[in-house]
Amino acid sequence: MRKVHTACFALAMMLATGAAHAAGTLRIGLNEDPDLLDPARAGSYVGRIVFAAMCDKLIDIDAKLAFVPQLATSWEWSKDNLALTMHLRPGVKFQDGEPMDARAVQVNIDRYRTAPYSLRKGEVAAVKSVEVVDPLTVVLHLSHPDAPLLAVLADRAGMMLSPKALAQYGDKVFEHPVCAGPFKLTERVAQDHITLDRFPGYWDAKNIFLDRITYQPIPDTTVKLVNLESGQLDLIERMAATDAPAVKKNPKLKLYAQPGVAYQSILFNVGHGPAAQTPLGQDARVREAFAKSIDRAALNQVVFDGAQTPSNQFEAPHTPYWDPAFPVPPRDLEGARKLLKEAGQTRVPVSLLVANSPDSKQVGELIQSMAGEAGFDVKLRVEEANAGVAAAKSGDFQAFGVIWSGRADPDGNVSIWLSKKGFLNWGNYDNPQYDDLLAQARAVTDMGQRKALYAKADAIFQHDVPMMVLFHQTWLFAASTKVSGFTPVPDGLIRPQGIKLAN
Repeated sequence: MRKVHTACFALAMMLATGAAHAAGTLRIGLNEDPDLLDPARAGSYVGRIVFAAMCDKLIDIDAKLAFVPQLATSWEWSKDNLALTMHLRPGVKFQDGEPMDARAVQVNIDRYRTAPYSLRKGEVAAVKSVEVVDPLTVVLHLSHPDAPLLAVLADRAGMMLSPKALAQYGDKVFEHPVCAGPFKLTERVAQDHITLDRFPGYWDAKNIFLDRITYQPIPDTTVKLVNLESGQLDLIERMAATDAPAVKKNPKLKLYAQPGVAYQSILFNVGHGPAAQTPLGQDARVREAFAKSIDRAALNQVVFDGAQTPSNQFEAPHTPYWDPAFPVPPRDLEGARKLLKEAGQTRVPVSLLVANSPDSKQVGELIQSMAGEAGFDVKLRVEEANAGVAAAKSGDFQAFGVIWSGRADPDGNVSIWLSKKGFLNWGNYDNPQYDDLLAQARAVTDMGQRKALYAKADAIFQHDVPMMVLFHQTWLFAASTKVSGFTPVPDGLIRPQGIKLAN
């Protein structure tokens, strides 16, 4: 019945859109609909995929997570690490024809620092002022050394919007974002599609071979694959691992597998409103028992056909900041039951919020079964991605299955979730000692010193269990063989540079 349903869906899509599509139009299937298309207010992974085509950043990363030039051609730190000088690319225009210069950078960084609605405040908190030296030189003056700042400028806080558009639209600029990227927003219909058209004045136009990109949110991975197979999509992200064999066998499709820095986790509400006033929220022993009841290896094998990497840390295994002192623990049911007994608990009710996608629901169902054997009565609460985020922001959750696409600097993998002022600290975790260690790690650039500080912070994390990392992601993409030039990167984004589409 499922196959019949999905096939009918694909046929309906063909009738609705026509069997052919405009030459040079790349059609991408997303797992969910992005949130607001404003880098100051956005928080979703799929939003970053759209931004990759629409909004260039000051800095980008390459396949080895090294920082590379984009809107800035070079940069250097002062001797005391309290000033970052950036040299901008000449001749760059925003999509409204306005110059992308040092003044524009100043306006954008100041907005990220000060706008009441900005989610980037914590990321650029160290920046106390932005100095325009000349049209192509800007200096970020810091109140204290901030080693992760380069990684921050390689993400949403480094995306530049036209000051003219910011002045015209204010906090509604998400409806009319005007960036300096290769594609500009033409249309957005919520939960249906986003259309971007090529910006002819793009500074790197020689590496853009597409005329249009359309993004379509399709949470059902089976439906998404059927649309790819039928020719209604050209590229899909986060393909189900269990579909990989079928893609490999299909001569018209190509599979891309890229080990990433993203991780899947469960965030616990430990201090955000009435939903935190539960044994799970108030007792670390209960959260540790919950973690001990889960078999990460089995989750990986059953749901993802072994494609992911089981993990219990924010850093991926064998990356520079991974901590060997905390290897992935095996399932320990007896240990879980013992901890619950010590906490004075027998059966603990838990509401687990998960995204409305097949993989997320299957992970939730397995966790429900595993934790049930230890003494937890897990009730699944399934929400569309943006509705789930809205619930988390308001504290309306006990446990929330979340994915983070990962960053090149370790601070970007932990502070946003667990520092007191982290913009994704929806569970209101608050440990001054933990915050102090993270602050110390941000203030030094020596890797050895930073690793030692993060190791101390990790020990606190493993004790308090405000969050439970399940595994690190392998990004799975599938594309039509008509698509060429696509190069996946560990951050899981789809960069349009170099992508071609055969007729």
